Amino acid sequence: MPPAPEERPADSAAVASSRAVDIATSLVLLALAALLAFDNWRTGMSWDATGPQAGYFPFYLSLILAGASVYGIAKEFAARRNESEPFVRREQLQRVLQVLAPTLAFCLLMQWLGLYVASFLLVAGFMVFVGRIAWWKSLLTALLFSVAMFATFEIAFDVLMPKGPIEALFGF
Repeated sequence: MPPAPEERPADSAAVASSRAVDIATSLVLLALAALLAFDNWRTGMSWDATGPQAGYFPFYLSLILAGASVYGIAKEFAARRNESEPFVRREQLQRVLQVLAPTLAFCLLMQWLGLYVASFLLVAGFMVFVGRIAWWKSLLTALLFSVAMFATFEIAFDVLMPKGPIEALFGF
């Protein structure tokens, strides 16, 4: 387990600068704007006898997005003489990944195990590994949470949620 936040060094190494992240984000948005502009040009972005074609407004919105992206890139290159502050430090990125990785696993596991079992595993895992709470408290809390979710969605509101093999054993 990684050390608790109070045990970590205050200033860990920078993983990415704000300038690099701003430029990368602007480039992704510029690529999205180009794709949207092409698709709306292909659909029809002119004015015909009945009014604007389907791609008229989205095409011009994609041009505005492209212009904003180019402005963002130019602004960052113009400010390159100024020192860029770190966007994320190694310790901060580790904390983000501590949440991201289990959340992605939850989304994948939910397809096979169902919402309630995957939620049980996610809550218990977060409590034990991130919160450093005792196993028995974590398992009890996760069980109560999952049962409460099941009672709320399946019994009280009769909402269809993804279910897995355990719910099938109980006839749901």
